[in-house]
Amino acid sequence: MPVSAGSVPQDAGGDSTAGPVRGLGPKAASTRSGRRTITVGIVGATGYAGGELVRLLLHHPNVRLAGLYGRNRDKEPIAASHPNLGATGLVIDRAIPEADAIFTALPYGAAAEMAGEIVARGSALLDVGPDFRLHDPADYPRWYKFDHPAPELLAQAVYGLPELHREEIREAADRPTTIIGLPGCYSTATILTLAPLARAGLIADLAVDAKSGVSGAGREPKPDLLFSEVNESVRAYGMFGHRHTAEMEQELGEQGERGAMGSRDANPGVATVDFLPHLIPMTRGILTSCHVRTTRPVTQAELDTLYGEAYRDEPFVQIVADAPATKHVFGSNLCRIWVRVDPRSGKVLALGVIDNLVKGAAGQAVQALNVLFGLPEAAGLEQYPIAP
Repeated sequence: MPVSAGSVPQDAGGDSTAGPVRGLGPKAASTRSGRRTITVGIVGATGYAGGELVRLLLHHPNVRLAGLYGRNRDKEPIAASHPNLGATGLVIDRAIPEADAIFTALPYGAAAEMAGEIVARGSALLDVGPDFRLHDPADYPRWYKFDHPAPELLAQAVYGLPELHREEIREAADRPTTIIGLPGCYSTATILTLAPLARAGLIADLAVDAKSGVSGAGREPKPDLLFSEVNESVRAYGMFGHRHTAEMEQELGEQGERGAMGSRDANPGVATVDFLPHLIPMTRGILTSCHVRTTRPVTQAELDTLYGEAYRDEPFVQIVADAPATKHVFGSNLCRIWVRVDPRSGKVLALGVIDNLVKGAAGQAVQALNVLFGLPEAAGLEQYPIAP
């Protein structure tokens, strides 16, 4: 595959110590004449999410890649990290790119440390990691075991789930500092699967059982992620404290506040979500199984109306008639949801599936970028799922 006109040449880069660059960011991009093209840089391009961002953005009609950053890299060919992208001729450098938007796909704590430098240049920051997902700085020591180094920036961040926060993302384009904290993969699948119930104040008690492919653990080599440890085995982990629980409680609580009851207390079951994730022997995909005891009896017809109205106009959420599988969304930015009332117990079972590296990471990041810059929301994300 040849390099596109928007790709980074071999001598691309820039001086990360340079002063503020004028004319960067959403507001500046909106004033440019001619074809709407925005410049994008990726910090943390060597990981799975970073590589997926490159793959998607190379086909984005409105994006020019301005640079790729990797720690301790010096014009390293991208093929060293992502052989599937070797034919692009891209390089990964140790200079933070100057661009309208910078994606950070880094271990927790790292993006927050460099955020001030990025936004001072005028760039919009879209963090694929966890550093700007939680609203309260006090939640970071509890869930991520570090003190947030930039609480003043955290206060300006918008939670980047477009289906629920589209207007806030759009409004962030007009701020002097634009920061989008993108959701985690388990969080994305679970929040989308439950949001209509939460908005209606229907969650009295909630247990979430989720399964993820191994790529969700990142690229860093770990003994418990070796093929011989993972293959032909299913393992529960993160018992009583997986980090994505905090996002579920935060966002589902907020949906209750935005709903008809107008209260964060509308859903007692989301105050302390029982969440149990599992690692299964596949590369990509998340299946979240949400078991809900409702605050009042509900019918299947009511659920069908509730979910149909909530997601009727959403390009990447599909309400389906049969229980979905992760293969149904493999390689796509789709979330498929199935919800049913159990006729025996009266409880609700809601299932959601996503590709953790696309809708759960890079694809959702591109979707948020499109909303932020006023581009067609599906731009660069039109691909169908891969099968088999």
